[in-house]
Amino acid sequence: MSPRRSDSRDRMVISAAALLREYGASATSIDRVLAHSGAPRGSVYHHFPGGRTQLIEEAVGLAGDFIAGVFDAVLQTDDPVEGVDAFFVLWRERLVDSDYRAGCPIVAVAVEANDDAPQLARSAAAVFARWTEALAVLLQRGGLTAERSRRLGAFIIAAVEGAVVMCRAERSTAPIEAAAAEIHDLLVHALRDRPGPDPRRRP
Repeated sequence: MSPRRSDSRDRMVISAAALLREYGASATSIDRVLAHSGAPRGSVYHHFPGGRTQLIEEAVGLAGDFIAGVFDAVLQTDDPVEGVDAFFVLWRERLVDSDYRAGCPIVAVAVEANDDAPQLARSAAAVFARWTEALAVLLQRGGLTAERSRRLGAFIIAAVEGAVVMCRAERSTAPIEAAAAEIHDLLVHALRDRPGPDPRRRP
């Protein structure tokens, strides 16, 4: 049976996201994606008429969707602290399982100059905004105001991303464990001190 028409395309996007995580945007070339994915060279401009920029942009979208799916699962919990704790655990596991090689593909795109493709930075910004909003929804459910929830959501994303970079540099989980502990305590106090009854306090 011949492979589905979309197989090569999907493999290339998945490979691009994986290469972004490990090597960054500038090192994620078409040749490298082809070697990693095993896709035929002739499929590149058939599936990606916009070339490498389109491929990278779609890889950013794929990575953003993956973490958004994690947040969708987190949003099922009634305990915001438990949900955020689980998010830190996920990143810790990804670091350890990859021997500290895998970072965040969104950061890989955001931190590099893309003067010839400014849409990549915009795509990364949109992903960060989407993640922040998902966290804000979770924190609002816990009783925080919309403004405080958005600020904390952005702070949590910044803490995770910074900790991942430090973990890769130090080859240690200590930075993300420290960030997770501080964020945990911050959220416990924020939820405890907010106006109104505390749903975390058991009768």
